[in-house]
Amino acid sequence: MGIGFGAGDAHAQTVSRIVVEGNQRIDPETVTAYMQLGPGDAYDAERVDQSIKALFQTGLFSDVQMFRRGSQLVVRVEENPLINQISFEGNSEITDENLSKEVELKPRMVFTRARVQSDVQRLQALYRRSGLFAARIEPKVIRLPQNRVNLVFEITEGATTRIQRISFIGNEAFDDGQLRDVITTEESRWWKFLTTSDNYDPDRLAYDRELLRRFYLNHGYADFQVLSATAELAPDGENFYITFTVSEGPQYKVGPVAVDPGSTSLSPELLMSEVKTQTGEIYSAEEVDSSVERLTVEAGTSGYAFAKVRPRVERDEQTRTIGLTYALEEGPRVYIERIDIVGNTRTQDNVIRREIRLVEGDAYNRVLVDRARRRITALDFFSKVDVIEQPGSAPDRVVLVFQVEEKSTGTLNFAAGYSTSEAVVGSVSVTERNLLGKGQFVRLATSLSFKRQEVDFSFTEPYFLGRNLSAGVDAYATRTDQQDESSFDVRQLGGGFRLGFPLSENSRITTRYNFTNRRIWNVPDNASQAILQSRGTTNISLVGATYVYDMLDNPLNPTSGYRFQVSTDVAGLGGDAQWARAEMAAYYFYPIWDGVVFMARGTAGHMEPLGKEIQPIDRFFKGGNSFRGFERAGIGPRDISTSRHDALGGYTYGIGTVEVTFPLGLPEEFGIRGAVFSDFGTLFNAPHNFACGSKVPEGCLVGDNAAFRASAGASIIWESPFGPLRFDFAQALLKEKYDKTEWFRFSVGTQF
Repeated sequence: MGIGFGAGDAHAQTVSRIVVEGNQRIDPETVTAYMQLGPGDAYDAERVDQSIKALFQTGLFSDVQMFRRGSQLVVRVEENPLINQISFEGNSEITDENLSKEVELKPRMVFTRARVQSDVQRLQALYRRSGLFAARIEPKVIRLPQNRVNLVFEITEGATTRIQRISFIGNEAFDDGQLRDVITTEESRWWKFLTTSDNYDPDRLAYDRELLRRFYLNHGYADFQVLSATAELAPDGENFYITFTVSEGPQYKVGPVAVDPGSTSLSPELLMSEVKTQTGEIYSAEEVDSSVERLTVEAGTSGYAFAKVRPRVERDEQTRTIGLTYALEEGPRVYIERIDIVGNTRTQDNVIRREIRLVEGDAYNRVLVDRARRRITALDFFSKVDVIEQPGSAPDRVVLVFQVEEKSTGTLNFAAGYSTSEAVVGSVSVTERNLLGKGQFVRLATSLSFKRQEVDFSFTEPYFLGRNLSAGVDAYATRTDQQDESSFDVRQLGGGFRLGFPLSENSRITTRYNFTNRRIWNVPDNASQAILQSRGTTNISLVGATYVYDMLDNPLNPTSGYRFQVSTDVAGLGGDAQWARAEMAAYYFYPIWDGVVFMARGTAGHMEPLGKEIQPIDRFFKGGNSFRGFERAGIGPRDISTSRHDALGGYTYGIGTVEVTFPLGLPEEFGIRGAVFSDFGTLFNAPHNFACGSKVPEGCLVGDNAAFRASAGASIIWESPFGPLRFDFAQALLKEKYDKTEWFRFSVGTQF
């Protein structure tokens, strides 16, 4: 850059005109707009200098000069070129698409060296996060006509820098293996080729320090500190040694626990029932946080919407106890002025807003806001949900901004596999969980196996008529081969509709109606009389209802909590069948230790005919996956007078299961767990009067009693890359002589 005035002349010279030279794309008016002096102004060296700086700061120019031509002030500029194209060369570990997301420069933007260097640093940071610390990035500029350039980032990636060893110093309460399970950074192993958690990343290391702190706090080590977390380059220059130096301190237990209701009129005894921390237990920061949330909710539901709960901690180093007093304070009254929703380009506002359960003018309550965020997250329509609190128009007003980031909600699945029940299995399904952005669910699926062929359609509107009512319709067509179990084939065509509504935050009732046209055929002459009598076509008209109370921590992979379900159905409002059915199921999960989960399940059911006898196909059949150690339909009433020994099904059953799942000591990435289990129960109560009168003659013998059956076994569960796979090895311990047993069962599915 340069200034062409002499100092002596400058003070006496008046600028008559400003002339802009060298500009190609940029208008002269744009240049003069940044000038600190204009025509008619006396020349001022300081103002000229400020003008040059202002023009440089625009980023539009690579050089700016100012000099005198008579009384004119000439501004000669050299424009920065425009970027025509950005490309990457030499990269293989990170795709062009991911690199492009990282750089801020884009085609048709103004090229500046400062911006290029900034993008080089961003790309280097990306490579470091991917474990490629030896990566070098060299920007190259290719000049083009019309002051344009192509920008090429030449990349030499180098070898991936992985973590060879993770060590801990100062830990006594927990060994290195347990602490490695806590942190996200992992040691490099040959089977971890699909992950990057074994790459050295300083940001991940900082996060691991926080994970260790939380882990120790939840196990009573309130004085715990991570003194250092160092990464040392191994002698080979390609790997790191990670060392965490920790100070555990003593383990604390919970001392005296009290609740101070403060100025509220709430009963301390009532509040204490919501506290999860108990005297004598190991201190846990998670339990304290949970108690604070429960107390806040209790205060809010009792009319104190602005109450805040502050735990006061009193540490006694001599007794190694931590006393806790949960103090309630009435916070400042704040009301919701406005609720904004941003980031949803596809999902309609009302789909999100109906999950918030707060409206403008309501009292602000952080717990209720957090619950709204969790409900929106549970929709599974968004990859990210944040709540931002902004000041309102007055000190007692707040604006809530729910910021969401949408994700794909449609799936097209192709599946193939093999199971011991149905041999080769294949299926195709199309599912959309957020149809047209309205939160509606639609599914069309078909499956094909040697035993069963099925097509079904399902549609659900979660907020029917604008109310918190779910409504849905179903249609299906199935053809099933049950020759091995009961000597018949069956074809069913039907459909129905559902209507559900919540009773509370955790309970729901769903009512339904189904109509099915059914045909039973291909029954051999030597089949049971009960099966022979059920041949032909019948219509089933059925109404039912299901009540569910769910307190599981995760509906797909639960580790704690319980679930209770009761279902009733009545057939007989039209159609050819008249019967009533009731079933109950209860589940309980309890985490025994990290990765070790105990599960108890109990199921029971009973049917009663309402006039006509219940056909075998409508009765209960148990075995296979529902009672391991026995074949499908392997227990319960059976016609033992025929050579086929057809299963007839029963009117009553009760089955219990206890199971413990646990890790097998293999790397977590393998997704392999073990389990031991025991199934026990019975299935009985079938009519014996088919074509034989009220007494059972010799030719119509039926094995049917309420004898107790039991089995025990072990399982290997693998969440494989090809789909979920489970091997069950079971031995029937108690059985009847006419029951059919099996010692091995497995199933696997593949999605691609």
